Amino acid sequence: MLHIVEPGLKTTIQDTGRFGYYHMGVPPSGAADKYSFLLGNTLLGNPAHYAGLEMMISGPVIQFQKKTVIVLTGAPAEAALNGEEMPLWQPTAVSPGDVLTVGKIREGVFTYLLVSGGLATPETLGSRSACFASEFPGVLGRMLLKGDQLPLNEPLPGVLRQVGKCLPEEALPVFSRELDLHLVLGISTSRISDEGLTGLLNKEWTVHAQSNRVAYRLHGGRVRYTEEAAPFGSGNSPSNIVDIPYPIGGVIVPNEEELIILLNDGTGGGGFVTTGTVISPDLSILAQAKPQSTVRFHAVTVEQAFRLRREKEQLIEAVKSMVQQA
Repeated sequence: MLHIVEPGLKTTIQDTGRFGYYHMGVPPSGAADKYSFLLGNTLLGNPAHYAGLEMMISGPVIQFQKKTVIVLTGAPAEAALNGEEMPLWQPTAVSPGDVLTVGKIREGVFTYLLVSGGLATPETLGSRSACFASEFPGVLGRMLLKGDQLPLNEPLPGVLRQVGKCLPEEALPVFSRELDLHLVLGISTSRISDEGLTGLLNKEWTVHAQSNRVAYRLHGGRVRYTEEAAPFGSGNSPSNIVDIPYPIGGVIVPNEEELIILLNDGTGGGGFVTTGTVISPDLSILAQAKPQSTVRFHAVTVEQAFRLRREKEQLIEAVKSMVQQA
């Protein structure tokens, strides 16, 4: 059992997400920085989908009521176990009565707590991920609160062998205020002028404070629309198109001076010009961007996007091999 002594600013239960319900208005949710989350489960020998805690900006105080092994991953944070500094990216054994304190998250937004065997909290639509917009019952419809008790599964056999192991340097993510994101152009790019595409790709964009798990807002560049009438049935604004389903990572242009990039809790569709999609590995990078971070976009083909995704998968597979050989 995990006893939430103090909940932190915004701590939620997340896993790899729920799928097959987006067309019904239920977003996939899941860990915002999926790469860090997956690495945490991999370090513990957990299956990828096992649920953990996602902590935002400032973390919780948690008392453990069961002997197990844990790991903290994601953005660098001030963390202490029983008052002594606890490293991230390194599995650590805990005993009943031990207290973990996660303070300020420094370079980034989200830090993750993964536990051997995962959380045993209830599932909704095949996932343990919280989603506020879907108004799920219990802890999956809200942030964690002081006094919450979260059940744990039994730790996996042999997990104590992982205690103290470190993540290979090449697998560690980098948390920066200057981001390079890869973008596959398409969807309704025809509604953007050549000058607009130049503005999208050649200008530096800034992450706005009004960014969250639903979407990130970017300002600072300019994307001009084509000088043509909006399609029949879409309205009168040049930003309008006939409604389409939005993909996670979709780059929406609601006006010529703003971009909206949908993340895991994003809406499933709408009628704004959408220039393309940020590739899935880069969404973990974007989700960790603090306000005022700068972003540059780089257009890639679908084949290049698959190659970049495969490179991330290979890093996770390398960590998995290291764990299995221990």
